[in-house]
Amino acid sequence: MHYILPLWPAYPELFLLGMICVILTVDLFVSDDNRIVTYALTQAALAGCIVITYATHTIEPTYTFSRMFVDDLMSDVLKLLVYLAVMAVMVYSRAYIAARGMFRGEFFVLALTATLGMMIMISANHLLTLYLGLELLTLSLYALVALQRDSAVATEAAMKYFVLGALASGMLLYGMSMLYGATGTLEITQLGEVVFDGRGRTPVLIFALVFIVAGLGFKLGAVPFHMWVPDVYHGAPTAVTLFIGSAPKLAAFAFIMRLLVQGLGAEQLLAEWQPMLIVMAVLSLAIGNITAIAQTNLKRMLAYSTISHMGFLLLGILSGDLNGYGSGMFYVVVYVLMNLGTFGMIMVLSRSGFEAENLDDFKGLNQRSPWYAFLMLLLMFSMAGVPPTVGFYAKLSVLQAVINAGYVWLAVVAVLFSLIGAFYYLRLVKL
Repeated sequence: MHYILPLWPAYPELFLLGMICVILTVDLFVSDDNRIVTYALTQAALAGCIVITYATHTIEPTYTFSRMFVDDLMSDVLKLLVYLAVMAVMVYSRAYIAARGMFRGEFFVLALTATLGMMIMISANHLLTLYLGLELLTLSLYALVALQRDSAVATEAAMKYFVLGALASGMLLYGMSMLYGATGTLEITQLGEVVFDGRGRTPVLIFALVFIVAGLGFKLGAVPFHMWVPDVYHGAPTAVTLFIGSAPKLAAFAFIMRLLVQGLGAEQLLAEWQPMLIVMAVLSLAIGNITAIAQTNLKRMLAYSTISHMGFLLLGILSGDLNGYGSGMFYVVVYVLMNLGTFGMIMVLSRSGFEAENLDDFKGLNQRSPWYAFLMLLLMFSMAGVPPTVGFYAKLSVLQAVINAGYVWLAVVAVLFSLIGAFYYLRLVKL
């Protein structure tokens, strides 16, 4: 284990920050007709991050910035997945945003700033670094949702997202401050040591845990902190919805792993946060799947579907062992891939003046575009967890981890709600 080395563990973040400044400057001198230059620079920045992250990767955790920042195997893998997800979003979005007057430098700069926030969250080893990355991500997302200024629906969604997000950030910050009061440290690895020794197990620590889990629940979009998800997914431009529904979920998983597992995952505290996650997971599976059945708008349906998927992710985490964490990571990666495909299809089938976001818009797709219909079929089957799609194996790995942890009843509940969820996915296929 290496400590306080030069800045090389943070080179990808520093490079991206520099590229954001370059893109902002270049965009000032680029006309609307040549905006492709900004797009190309954005993709080049992400490609550069991939190269630098791979070149500086390490197996052993390496700390810098006075141990506030860590570079380890998990951070490298998740960052590479984030870069690839954001690059895919940019490729999918290009024609869509150009047709809607959003092919501007602001879109690309905000997307890269959000990506920088995710990278900081993934490599955080300190509560303040974690919060800094989180706010950098969420503030960029608020602006992205409201980017279509003429859309009243998008503006309303951005306002709701901002108000509820500010409330959740306040709860998270309050929880972190109580955590500091109970343990005397803000460093995540030291936090774990204090909790493991039993020195910090006080009522204040349990109270802090409640606030932190509530803040995490909001960022994931898990019940009962899910109120923003349907409105934001429906109101935001589809390109922004695709962005929100993909890469940030990887960062949210890193947030859980850093804070709940590494910081507060000692056996003494596991029994305190497991019941909270069980309640959130079961409610997310129930409300997400049941409410999705009543939706006629595909984006709203997928929003409630996301809530149920986050319930499945929490099942993997609450098992409290390495198999569970591994299955949770596999599940979130598969979910991001499925989301990229599904929202990508919505954007491909949309055109200027027409949004392919209602279920009725997909009627007769098999006659119009058999290839697109087949891809949609595969994506819906995968989301429903129909074998032998990758979605089935992702759900199976989570269920195995839950059963191994002794929560057989939870696995049964998850399977029952998955069967309910299969109905609305297959309804789209039937169209």
